Amino acid sequence: MSIWGKVRRALGLEPTLRPRESTDEVGSPIDEEAYTAALLANRAEKDRFFKEDPRSPLPPDVRATFQGLAYYPPNRTLRLVLPLERDPSGERIVMQTSTGDEQVYERLGYVSFEVDGEPTRLAIYRDVRSGALFLPFRDATSGSETYGAGRYLEPVLLDDNTVLVDFNLAYNPFCAYSDQWSCPLPPMENWLRVPIRAGEKAFSAHTTQPDEV
Repeated sequence: MSIWGKVRRALGLEPTLRPRESTDEVGSPIDEEAYTAALLANRAEKDRFFKEDPRSPLPPDVRATFQGLAYYPPNRTLRLVLPLERDPSGERIVMQTSTGDEQVYERLGYVSFEVDGEPTRLAIYRDVRSGALFLPFRDATSGSETYGAGRYLEPVLLDDNTVLVDFNLAYNPFCAYSDQWSCPLPPMENWLRVPIRAGEKAFSAHTTQPDEV
């Protein structure tokens, strides 16, 4: 699990964004207004954490002038309930990090979907220590609209063979804000040719980048 994943759980933020007024059963659409409100509340709480919490990844001088992270508008077409193609081999994957270290994950399986009509496939990994799911990826926006080294997601198993992948929750690793952090880099099997225009955008410490809602 990423550092932000751990912090998010400590803050009580809901990773699946299932508003209480909606059952959000598999195959049933949730209320769009309620979903958007929950997503924006999640983002506002993250901004508060970055600005005020001593665990913030921002250096103190950046934190003092921080005015919020930049995001794509909520994109419901990239909130996906997908069948999980499990990897029976349980192969261990050694991921390189931004500081030259290594971290070990187990490949749980794959999810397949389409983006703008183009078939796309991503591997989902499991932390060998915590058991948490981890989906690091790069896409066609990396290095221009989004952080060059890629972004992260923590998918949620809905049952043994179904997983929720909500790209609106895609976020930058902490090394996007300071080189003092060590972050696993997405393996090449998770480098996409398509753009994923959902979730967090590239961070700039010098410009205000409000949500595009």
